[in-house]
Amino acid sequence: MSRPDDWPVGRVAILALFVTALVTAQLTASKVLAIPLPTGLPRIGGTIFLPGAALAYAFTFFASDCYSELYGPRDAQVMVNVGFVMNFVLLALVWSTIFAPARNPEFAAQFEGVLAPATNIVAGSLLAYLVSQNWDVIVFHRLREATDGDFLWLRNIASTATSQAIDTVIFVGIAFYLLPRYVGIGAETPWSVVVALMLGQYLLKLLIALVDTPFVYAVVGVVRSRADAAAKAAAAASAGDAESIDDF
Repeated sequence: MSRPDDWPVGRVAILALFVTALVTAQLTASKVLAIPLPTGLPRIGGTIFLPGAALAYAFTFFASDCYSELYGPRDAQVMVNVGFVMNFVLLALVWSTIFAPARNPEFAAQFEGVLAPATNIVAGSLLAYLVSQNWDVIVFHRLREATDGDFLWLRNIASTATSQAIDTVIFVGIAFYLLPRYVGIGAETPWSVVVALMLGQYLLKLLIALVDTPFVYAVVGVVRSRADAAAKAAAAASAGDAESIDDF
């Protein structure tokens, strides 16, 4: 019986997607997107406001669900927690570049304005990441055990939908309400706007979770089929070597 590791390209590709999406999310978090809706929604209005990191961050949940399905909960949690540490490596590299002497001070100021994340955004995103990503792995595998490995679509949607809800509440609550209001870090946002931000972001994240389900099936299917082919090729080569030894 083949294992996903029989085709190591699959593991490396999913890890690379996870890390790329995670890094991109950190670098694009400071831009606030305004996505118009065809019709206004209660508490949200006619426009969804969300950080530019939302799309890239959604890919981390897609990658972690694929990785969890193929390689198990322990490996998935290692990936998530190592990714958390790598966030600090990214921040250290960015800030060391910002503080380094610059040839063009004007450009350096623009560089800092684009890449230097606000403290409230960093704190909110890191805590949200740590809690929601681990929750995603736990729920995914609890459902896998409960369904005897069937209904991948249910595991993907349920784990991502709940973890994205946790992520949204923690990130928006800390970055735009708790730290500005009680610690004085960042611009304070009215509670009604905070709720609108939470609802709008979660609506888009939930839509992405529904859309990415066929792609989870596709990635898992490709990795398993390639692993089967690699295992059969290795078995055939081993059998050929054994016959050669016997003939000798």
